[in-house]
Amino acid sequence: MRLTVFWDRMNQQFGEAYAQSVAKDYVMAELGGRTIEQALADGESAKRVWQAVVATFDVPSRLQ
Repeated sequence: MRLTVFWDRMNQQFGEAYAQSVAKDYVMAELGGRTIEQALADGESAKRVWQAVVATFDVPSRLQ
């Protein structure tokens, strides 16, 4: 998954403003206690991070 696809899905799921807040502030157990921003900065793939989002939040099947 490309990073642009990842952010498109994040924006669809949360809305543009809230997606940025979730990425910056929400610490996720699925990402080893990191935020989305931290995980991406550490080199985690966008696909892996999106899988963590799906596992953590109620993401509709059309976005999974």
